Amino acid sequence: MHYEIILHPDVTVKDLTKLSHSQRQLVFKQFKKLQTSPELGAPLGNKAGYNLAGLRKLYVDKKKIRIVYRIVEDRIVVEVIVVGKREDMAVYKIAHERIS
Repeated sequence: MHYEIILHPDVTVKDLTKLSHSQRQLVFKQFKKLQTSPELGAPLGNKAGYNLAGLRKLYVDKKKIRIVYRIVEDRIVVEVIVVGKREDMAVYKIAHERIS
């Protein structure tokens, strides 16, 4: 089965523009993997007090970057919520804000 990758509007405007060109290329390679293997990322639960149940994380660039996403089975979609660095758990805070 082939999943469509959809991006939260802030992913392209805010998240990807903060990354270097080589980091963006690595992120796109992970997106390609998610199209055929959406279960690849580890499930998230409660991170730093944020309820992220139903979301998953996938590492990029030797764990420097996180892709936080959810699988929408009924639409055969992987929705990317945030792409960014984990510094001070900021990526999880942003994910929580974007799904709330």
